[in-house]
Amino acid sequence: MQAELHIQRAVEIVEHATGVAIPVYFRPETDAAYATALLRATVHMFVREVADPKAICLSVDGAGLSLDIARTVASESGVQLVHAEPNRGKLASVRNGMMRLLQNSQLRHLAVADCDGDHFANELLNFVRCAEDVTAQMQTERVLVLGGRLSVHRALGFLRAEQEELANRMLLDALQYDAVRTDRPLALQFATLANDPPDFHSGYKLFSRQSAEEVFLAEPDLAGCDETACYRHACEAVMVVEALQQGALLATINRRTFDEQPISSFARLDRSQLSADLIIWPCKRLKIPGHFVEQWLDNHLPRLLLGTLVPQGRAELLAIRNLVLQAFDRPTPAHAPEDIVRLPFV
Repeated sequence: MQAELHIQRAVEIVEHATGVAIPVYFRPETDAAYATALLRATVHMFVREVADPKAICLSVDGAGLSLDIARTVASESGVQLVHAEPNRGKLASVRNGMMRLLQNSQLRHLAVADCDGDHFANELLNFVRCAEDVTAQMQTERVLVLGGRLSVHRALGFLRAEQEELANRMLLDALQYDAVRTDRPLALQFATLANDPPDFHSGYKLFSRQSAEEVFLAEPDLAGCDETACYRHACEAVMVVEALQQGALLATINRRTFDEQPISSFARLDRSQLSADLIIWPCKRLKIPGHFVEQWLDNHLPRLLLGTLVPQGRAELLAIRNLVLQAFDRPTPAHAPEDIVRLPFV
């Protein structure tokens, strides 16, 4: 009976006290009809979960196709729409949407979900139940719930998933170093069962109101990096790190995902620099010494299966390593030995 009451309360919180920011971006060459169908389906499913469509906010960073589609879908569904120019990246889009939602004092939780239907609206209840449980157990108003993917490789493909695994392991090392440096133990009791390490770069996440205010109402700390690194490449890490720096408790739940992302800009990006920035920004923000960063890289590179893809996989990993070490003024040999990314035997 107690569990049933908890579920009922969580349903009420989803319906009346949960907002969802949906950053909207489609590449200009994306088929307009397909993109419209994806966003329309995403919004339709989230609107079904809440009592008031205004608890959903589409946020467009830039103009063009994305803005046209968002205007159409917002007009049809009654959800909110915010628009800012120029295009600065996903982090700016999420911030703008969150700042609009935070104007509603009734919202207790605020989620971030992608615009392409890959984040299932019917799982929002699980996020809220988890957040409410952590809040009750730990007597805190600072909570961040990550939606951990059951298979990152199936969702992202082999190359990108391997790069994210490296970034996740490096981020966990950096957070643990920061915990020791600041004498604030890293609490992972709600985040260790679903994934190891936690799926820090999952785009589907939920913030308690207090954590959302602390993360999104302040300008992000570039930590000596350029805006591309912070606002585009490392945007998921920025949200996680800033929440934890403000004392949020981290929790994870399992979530579903498509076997392949409906749309992705990954292939058009400088993937080595993107992957390096996933490591550089958090380590800069958390003041990690370069020699620690170098050793952590050398600890984790051999475990990645990407290194077995010869020679391209090893070349990818060495390129990431060199970019990271350059950012921390560590010496990088002109021709790094391939042994760095493999074990002598297994």
